[in-house]
Amino acid sequence: MKETILQKAGEIFLKFGFKSVTMDDIANEMAISKKTIYKHFKNKEELVDESIFSVYKNMYETIFCICDKGFNAIQENFEIKIVFKDLFKNSDDPPMYQLQKYYPKTYTKIMKDEYSLFKDCVFKNIEKGINEGLYRKNLDKELTTKFYFSLMMSVHDSKLYQYNQNTINKLELKVLEYHTRAIATLKGFKILEEQLQQNAI
Repeated sequence: MKETILQKAGEIFLKFGFKSVTMDDIANEMAISKKTIYKHFKNKEELVDESIFSVYKNMYETIFCICDKGFNAIQENFEIKIVFKDLFKNSDDPPMYQLQKYYPKTYTKIMKDEYSLFKDCVFKNIEKGINEGLYRKNLDKELTTKFYFSLMMSVHDSKLYQYNQNTINKLELKVLEYHTRAIATLKGFKILEEQLQQNAI
């Protein structure tokens, strides 16, 4: 039951925000009593902390599975984006900004772990793209990864953007396009255009 609560709570927090979602909301969504949740978690802060780490662990396991399916490097990035687009489709306020504001300790831990995993995934994707002739050979992989990570995280900053439903998904797709255009070869541009047509939001 604890793992089920972790998974569901994490999904709800990412969709609707860490501030607005209550323990009652989670209990009602899962059709269980609030007492059941409190048997496993002493308070909302503990549930936020553990659930978000559980969600991110599952997310990256899913990403690694996608990477094993044989897509080319550009398709791979779009397939990953498709899998996770439902997480933020209902967000009027960026969940990660709320996490940073109301649960800073959890946010700091997440950012440290996320960059490490993100870096590993992007490095492998860049190497694959270079080998496939889709990305330029002379790329600075370290710097390219940092640029991409910084841009992707910036879409969650409410001081930079105004949000309504699906804004984060649209911005993340624009970041992916921007990132790909910055590193692609002519061959890569053709595949990028195909993916943009297929994945228009």
